Amino acid sequence: MVGDRTATRRPTPADPVPGVTLDESIPATEGRKLPPELGPDAIAVVEGRTFMYSDAAGDVPAGTIGGLVHADSRLLSRWVLTINGARLLRLRSAVGEHYSATFYLTNPQLPGLHANTIGVRRLRLLDRGLRERIELRSFAEDPIEVELRLSVANDFADIFEIKDKVRDRSTQITREYSPERGRLLLRYRNGDYESSTTVDGHPTATATDGDDLVWRLNLTPGRGWQCELDVPLPIGPNEPAPPKHTFGGETVAGAEDPVNVWQSQVPHIHGDSTRLNEVVQTALHDLIALRILATSGEEQIWLPAAGLPWFLSLFGRDTIITAYQTLALGPVLARGALLALAHQQGTQRDDFRDEEPGKIPHEVRSGELTQLGIKPHSPYYGTVDATPLWLVLLSEYWRWTSDEQIILSLRDNAMAALTWIDRDGDRDGDGYVEYQTRSPQGLGNQCWRDSWDGIQRADGTIPVLPIATCETQGYVYDAKLRMAELADGPFQDPGLAQRLRGEAAELRDRFNRDYWIEERGGYYAVGLDGDKHVIDSLTSNIGHLLWSGIVPPDRAPAVVDRLMSEALFSGWGVRTTSTLDAGYNPIGYHRGTVWPHDNSIIAAGLTRYGYREQANRIVTALLDAAPFFGYRLPEAMSGYPREDADFPVPYPTACSPQAWASGAPLLCLRSMLDLNARNGRLEVNPFIPDDIGRVALTGIYAFGKRWDIEANATNGDIRLSRSVPSDR
Repeated sequence: MVGDRTATRRPTPADPVPGVTLDESIPATEGRKLPPELGPDAIAVVEGRTFMYSDAAGDVPAGTIGGLVHADSRLLSRWVLTINGARLLRLRSAVGEHYSATFYLTNPQLPGLHANTIGVRRLRLLDRGLRERIELRSFAEDPIEVELRLSVANDFADIFEIKDKVRDRSTQITREYSPERGRLLLRYRNGDYESSTTVDGHPTATATDGDDLVWRLNLTPGRGWQCELDVPLPIGPNEPAPPKHTFGGETVAGAEDPVNVWQSQVPHIHGDSTRLNEVVQTALHDLIALRILATSGEEQIWLPAAGLPWFLSLFGRDTIITAYQTLALGPVLARGALLALAHQQGTQRDDFRDEEPGKIPHEVRSGELTQLGIKPHSPYYGTVDATPLWLVLLSEYWRWTSDEQIILSLRDNAMAALTWIDRDGDRDGDGYVEYQTRSPQGLGNQCWRDSWDGIQRADGTIPVLPIATCETQGYVYDAKLRMAELADGPFQDPGLAQRLRGEAAELRDRFNRDYWIEERGGYYAVGLDGDKHVIDSLTSNIGHLLWSGIVPPDRAPAVVDRLMSEALFSGWGVRTTSTLDAGYNPIGYHRGTVWPHDNSIIAAGLTRYGYREQANRIVTALLDAAPFFGYRLPEAMSGYPREDADFPVPYPTACSPQAWASGAPLLCLRSMLDLNARNGRLEVNPFIPDDIGRVALTGIYAFGKRWDIEANATNGDIRLSRSVPSDR
């Protein structure tokens, strides 16, 4: 809100749009009954920007957060299978590939029908639509008659409404059923916005009851019956279509399978540690699930979405960090992230979207509320750090690929980003990049700790805006040095290189004067507030300063001591906020939880400064936690101390998988190896714990060639790969 100097702000309604009324005067957690969750065993299948989220039986009861969602719009809000009016009992269900799931079910005890008489299997997959096969088999001694019913509905909710309050669109939804084609069609229109849901059933339903499809079946003992349902996706003309799959798990001939393409490009990682192998393989599998296809000119590109299920979209900060974490395993995601975000880079000043020239966006959405201008996400630019991080990624991509063509093609974007840092990013000309939203629906905090209370003083009070967080200054410092490197290289601009190095040195000196706090043994403030007072909470953000290199060597020991102290290190990782601060909460989103991506960056920073044992403590803590989550590191874990229990306590609403959590073990592996690309050379300086043992990577991509790396303890070897052909 313009003029509002506190980060504790509530969204207010935008200008009204015909047919749409939103009550946004009350935050979602106050005075509002939220839609129910789907249970701890909920099942999500995903393909690109589409997901189907159901309970463990495969059902989506009405009024829940589940459903079929494509491009931020819900296409199914109810999908419930019953026999003789009763919901089915789950025996077992699981996701196969990311796009498929299987549900084994049976009937409960019913009048005239004993329990467990009918075996039901639901096979579900996503490709260019939701497809589901329902198989029934009777184990009764005699023929039986049953009614199989699929209750279907759609409220056409926007992604922003699903977990909050869904507007009643019933008067704007029309329905029609075509018996001869077995097709149910739901249509919604609001002004210029249109959407529809089509459900095709084969064989066709015996009857319909409202929006329910009904089959009246005579089941013979030992004989099976099946039907297939198809809900096609409204894929736009410029939207890449996903490959087609079969219920047997195969890709249809002629369709490029992204899984096979990805697996052919990433190196093979193996070693003595089963735990490390499992975590890495799970991470790679999840990154396949979270990749989205886009186009850049006529080129198809891949990039990581932020997380499943609610963040299957382009996010500036999340996408960039995930691409950085995974760059040593191949440049595909980094290339896609750089191009996609450059395409969305700000070109004008738009207060509603917090857009400014040269600024890299925070989040891109395409649902109804965004298309009608009610939400500012077309895209929304409320992030302070995505712009310098984009420059960091650009540099890292150059270091690993020597791809001069793409670097030169993005030079104008890089210069625009540098200009944003020095002008609009530095709102008051004090030499620091700070944030303050101008949008009535903007984020109050625009750093990675972007919850409303993510930035606090040590006494728990909320500082006034604008805020210049410490890690943002570190990112800017690193970005300027890296851009100086590109200026010396492909940009061929030595004057620019000299200027940027001078600005970086001035920032480093100024930062170490203004952000350093002598209390508690010495540490960096999490930020400066709008009155230029230090925000004195002790946070994990100080570890990002090691990653960026802005910490002078004489202060590094104090920073490391704070990071590894009992107040910050929980035993499962570094907490976001110290236990000594008034705002500490082990289950507060940014107030004491442990975030794997945050810890992977801290470990990389510790490695940069030579603190290898401390980096390995963080890496092994995350690896110890992973088996409790099925070897999939979640978005965040609770910050309870490890000595209190033999297991990490989950954070209650963590995304899983989440892209930068999936990328965390890959960056941790790189830290253990101290694997870097510099000046056209690969360098490895391993420091691997004894319980990890030997680590081997086959087919690492760098400089247009493939390389093999083998490391054990402090010994490492790099050689050109003999088993994987070099490529570009």
